[in-house]
Order: sequence, then structure tokens, then C-alpha cells
Amino acid sequence: MSVPRRLILGSALASLALAACSGSSSTPASSTGGKARTLEEIKSSGTIRIGVFSDKAPFGYVDAEGKYAGYDVIYAERIAKDLGAKVEFVPVEAASRVEFLETAKVDIILANFTVTPERAEKVDFAGPYMKVSLGVVSPEAAAITAADQLAGKNVIVVKGTTAETFLEKNHPEVKLTKYEQYTEATNALIDGRGDAWVTDNTEALAWAAGAQGFTVGIASLGNPDTIAGAVTKGNSTLRDWLNQHLVTLGEEKFFHSDYEQTLKPVYGDAVSADELVVEGGKL
Repeated sequence: MSVPRRLILGSALASLALAACSGSSSTPASSTGGKARTLEEIKSSGTIRIGVFSDKAPFGYVDAEGKYAGYDVIYAERIAKDLGAKVEFVPVEAASRVEFLETAKVDIILANFTVTPERAEKVDFAGPYMKVSLGVVSPEAAAITAADQLAGKNVIVVKGTTAETFLEKNHPEVKLTKYEQYTEATNALIDGRGDAWVTDNTEALAWAAGAQGFTVGIASLGNPDTIAGAVTKGNSTLRDWLNQHLVTLGEEKFFHSDYEQTLKPVYGDAVSADELVVEGGKL
């Protein structure tokens, strides 16, 4: 039996109208099909999933009691508290941070995530909460103190980090040995499987402070960058909340307090909070 043309047209228009209405309030879909949860969906669920490192002390790690700890973890716990939600920590590796957002395995990444133009094409960054540049760790007996000394050296990096990208672009003369995890990278340096390890200077200074026989010969390699939380591309409700939250935290100097609790015991007087900390989400 044929259907009157006016009914077909009416049905089509209704479908288009419904799709338009749905598009204005739907959960943002990532490029790989994951469905990110909006701010209200997170609040309604009572749980927020935050990706952090589990092996990068003092920023994100699992302590002797099996609990997550560190600078990024303290921030994550405050986010959950102010959302009225329980935090579920999800361990990530450097190379998996973007993928975990694209597939909606986490709501937020707080894993020492350096802001770069390439990453900003795939995820949405909130305002910064830390400043960072690259640092070079090497044995004290064969310290590397200038960038030109890297030529011909076997340099250790962690996959998916800005160190890997920077060295491949700016120092093609360097041989890179890549590892998935930070503990693998530091063990390789200790075992002599590399001449140096290039990583965030925040991490370099922290690790070298507790590693006998090693030094940060170059504390700032390349241009300075910032570290920020990130959400799935298009998740504006959660990103906007994070930005406003940073303003609130800035008024109470939250990250200076976080620094004193988690980073000061490691850096001592070698680094001041103002050299690393960003308050209010703006430099």
C-alpha cells in the first residue's frame, strides 16, 4: 500500500527536528566513537573517572599503602569533592592519555599532561596549573650539561611524551631508546643502557634528587610549556567547569598548598613553588 507523500515529508521533517534538538544537548562523541559524559551526567552518576600516572612520583603514583598519591592526585581529589562525586582513579601511560579520552575510558586526564598544539587538536585542555620544560638527567661521572653534548648519545625517553617529540624534531642526531613506563626508563638509565634520560624537568629534578650518582645537567631544554587537565574533544560543560574551578582554587592558593604537601619534600630549596605553580588557570 502506498503512503501519502505528505505523511512521508512530515515524518522526515519530524526526524530532522528531533535530530537537531538531540544534537544541542547530546553527549559529545569522540573521533573514535567513545561517548564522553557531560558535567551533569557525571554529577548524576556520583563518580568521576580521572586518569593519572601510577608510577611517576611525586606527581601521580601508588604509595606503600596501595593508595594513589601525588601532586596531580591531590588536585583530582579536590575536583571530585567539589563536584560532590567519588573519584575513580584510572592508571594511564604517557602514550595512552589521548586514547583514554577519545574512547571515554576517563572523564579527565590529570597525568602531567603538557599542552601542545598537536594534542589540542585531539583533546580539549582546561587552563594550566603548572609550568614545565624539559630536563636532562645523566650520570654525575659523565654529566651532559649542554644540548650539543647530546649528539651521538643514546638518550632514553618515554613514548608519547613531549621529550620524544622534541628530540625527534630538533635533535635528529640523537639515538632514542623508548620505553612505555617511567620506571622502565629510570631502570634503563641506572643500568647504563643510555647516556641520558630526557623528561619533564619537574620529573627530572625530583628523580635525580633521590638517585645517588645522577644529576640534572640541563634543567631547561627547549621552550617552556604548561601542564593542564584535559577532557574529551567537545566536552565543553566539563571543560568550562574545570576553568571556573581553577579560578576558585586560585583564590585560596590551592596549588601552592599542594606543592608544599607533595613537591616541597622532594625539591627542598632547589626549586621554589612560584617557578612551577600556576594559580587561577592563567600564567
